[in-house]
Amino acid sequence: MSTEPRIIAERYRVDELIGHGGMAKVFRGYDITLGRDIAIKILDPSLARDTAFRTRFRLEAQAASRMSHPSIVRVYDAGDPSSAEGGPVAGAPGSEPYIIMELVQGRQLKDIISGGPVPVEDAVRYVDGILEALDYSHRAGVVHRDIKPGNVMVTDKGQVKVMDFGIARAVSDSSSTVAETTQILGTAAYFSPEQAKGEPVDARADLYSTGVVLYELLTGRQPFRGDSPVAVAYQHVSETPLPPTEVNEDSPRSLDPIVLRALAKDPYQRYPDAASFRVALDGAVSGKAPTKKQLGALTSELYGPSPRQAQETARSLRQLSTDTTMARTQSGPPVAWIWAGVALLAVLLISVLLWVIMMPRGEQIPASSRIVPDLVDVSYERAQADLLEMDLLSEVVYEASADVTEDNVIRTDPVAGQSVKIGQTVTVYVSSGAETVTVPTLVGLSQTAAAEALKDAGLELGSVIQRNDPQSAADTVLEVTNVKEDDEVAPKTAVDLVVASGRVTLPDVTGWTVDAATAKLEELGLTAIPVESADCAATNPATVASMSAAPGDVAVHSEVEIRYCAGE
Repeated sequence: MSTEPRIIAERYRVDELIGHGGMAKVFRGYDITLGRDIAIKILDPSLARDTAFRTRFRLEAQAASRMSHPSIVRVYDAGDPSSAEGGPVAGAPGSEPYIIMELVQGRQLKDIISGGPVPVEDAVRYVDGILEALDYSHRAGVVHRDIKPGNVMVTDKGQVKVMDFGIARAVSDSSSTVAETTQILGTAAYFSPEQAKGEPVDARADLYSTGVVLYELLTGRQPFRGDSPVAVAYQHVSETPLPPTEVNEDSPRSLDPIVLRALAKDPYQRYPDAASFRVALDGAVSGKAPTKKQLGALTSELYGPSPRQAQETARSLRQLSTDTTMARTQSGPPVAWIWAGVALLAVLLISVLLWVIMMPRGEQIPASSRIVPDLVDVSYERAQADLLEMDLLSEVVYEASADVTEDNVIRTDPVAGQSVKIGQTVTVYVSSGAETVTVPTLVGLSQTAAAEALKDAGLELGSVIQRNDPQSAADTVLEVTNVKEDDEVAPKTAVDLVVASGRVTLPDVTGWTVDAATAKLEELGLTAIPVESADCAATNPATVASMSAAPGDVAVHSEVEIRYCAGE
C-alpha cells in the first residue's frame, strides 16, 4: 500500500532515511520549487519538545547558513512548522524544526578510516580540507565543537566537505557533563580537554579535534580509547598520547610534532588558528623528520614528564596549603600596609558610588527584550549576523531598488529602535538591485510598431539608422544594435534600431550585356525592361547603351529600362 510522501513547507519532499544521530535524522529530499536534490535534517521529536532547544536550533541553523565555502556543506534553508500561523503545536507530530542542506555524493571519512591507516598524501589532503573549512568558519565567528570523521564527507571527486556547523553549540545551554552531552555530540574520542571538563571553548577546541582526526588517519585508531566516554574524556585531560610513529611505523616521523602540538592539553600551546595549523602541516610534509631526542623534548614541553605525577604533586600542594597544624614561620604584613590597603579600597568604592550616582538614567530595557538595530544599507550577511548576536531571528524579502546597492538592507520590520522579544523574527527587506525589463521582439516590425512595443515595455526609442535592403519595405526594423532581444535591461533604456530605407542602390550597367544587366537588376529586386534602339548599330551579343534611371538610390521594386542598339 503506497503512502503519500511527506512535504515540508509546501516545497520540500522527504524521501528515504540516509543517516541519523543522537540529535536528528537526515533524509534524502527534493526541492520541488528549484528542482534539485537536497538533504533534510529533522530534529529528534524528544528534543523538539524543549522550547529553548528549538530556539537555539533555529539560531544556529541561521549561523551555519551564513557560511558559503567549497569545503563546507551548504545550508539552504531552515524552518519550524510550529512557529507558522496555523501550523502544528510544538511537540506534535510534524512540528519538528528542520534544516535543508546540500546533498553531497560521496563517502563519510569514518568509512574511509574504517579500513585502517590511509596513505599519507590522502591523510594530509583530508585534514587540509578540514582546516580550510575551519579557517573560514572561525573567521566568521562560528566554532564547530564536533569535528570528527562522521561529520566530514569526501566527494566522489575527492573534495572534503565539513558538515553540521554550529549545531553542536546548542548543547551548551542545556548540558554540562560528558554523560549528558554524549547523546548529542557523539563519541568522546574527539573531545578537547576543555570540553571534557565542561569549560568554555573557542576555535582551538576544533584544532584539537582535528588533531585527533589526523592521528586516526595516520594510525587507524584514536589516541585515547576506553570502556566508557567518561574514561576516554579522563584520558584527554590527563594522559600523554603516543606519537603516531609508535603506533604505525609507516607513518612519517615529520608529522609527529604536528600531531602532538595539536593535541596539547593547554589550548595556548596548540596552534593559534587553523591557518597556522595548515602552514605547519604543509611544511612537515616536505620537512626534515625530528630525532627521538627532539620529539621527547617536545612531548615533555607539551605534556610534562608525567601528567599523573604532576596531578599528584598539585594535589599534595593543595593539601599542604590547607594544613592548619603547621606553624607559621613568617610574620604577617605590617599594620601600615594593611591600613593603606583599606584606605585605597575606600577611595575606589567612593569613586564607583559617585560614578553610579552621576551616570545618566536611560530607558531600562527588560532582559527578555532587544532593541532592533539600524541595519539600513548594510549587507544582508552583516545584518543577519547582528540579529543573531542579539538572539533575534531574521526573514529575508527581496525587493528591487535603484537607490540601495544589491544585497544591502532597504528597511526592517519592525523598524530600527523598536523593542521586541528575544527569538522574535525581524523581516529584512534586501535590495535585489535595480528593476529590469525585457527587450521585446522588434525585428520585422515597422518603425511605428517597434516604438509602441518599446513604450509598452518601459523602454525608449534611441537612434534610428536607415539601411538599403532590397527585400524589405520602407521603415521595417532590420536590426537592434545596442542590446539583444529578450535581454534584461534597466527601465527607460534607449534602444537603437536599423530600419529599411525602402530604396536600393542602382549600379551603372551601361556596357554590360543585356542578360547580365537583367540578372543584376533582378538580384536587387528591380524589374529590368529591355528596349531596342535603332539609333545605333547592333552588337553581338547585345549590350546596354543607356538606362532610363541614373545610377544611385531608387525605390525598391522599381522598373528600369535598359536600352540596347538594334540598328544597322
